[in-house]
Amino acid sequence: MSITFDTDKQRLDRDMVYRYLSGESYWARGLPRDIFERSLDGALCIGGYDERGQQVAFARVISDFATFAYLGDVFVLDCVRGQGVGKALMTYIQAHPQLQNLRRFMLATADAHGLYAQYGFAALGTPEWIMEKRDPDVYQRLAAEGKPA
Repeated sequence: MSITFDTDKQRLDRDMVYRYLSGESYWARGLPRDIFERSLDGALCIGGYDERGQQVAFARVISDFATFAYLGDVFVLDCVRGQGVGKALMTYIQAHPQLQNLRRFMLATADAHGLYAQYGFAALGTPEWIMEKRDPDVYQRLAAEGKPA
């Protein structure tokens, strides 16, 4: 299977990416559309496209492009899983010129540790240095309160 990757936000199938993240992913279920759109605006977005030009993969990198990056919202559609698309996506990200020589590149995953370990990611070396402010139910709370995101 031949997959091409690029960072052209105009080419992204935003509706498909939004449907996946807000409805199928375990990490962004219930994501409001306006928050989704803002998340794309502030990130380096990578789309993966099959031979017909259909988007089959996505990833988003938040970075200052000098010292730090965070990889998030990575997915490969079921129709091409198991065909090396995730590995090709990670290879593309690791080779991207704006993501070279970073002091720290982080991600969070519940189920893909084996994939990311192949690209140098590991458990936190000094977890006592890392803190987080986490609100995993924010989207559901906003929806229940009827508040805009």
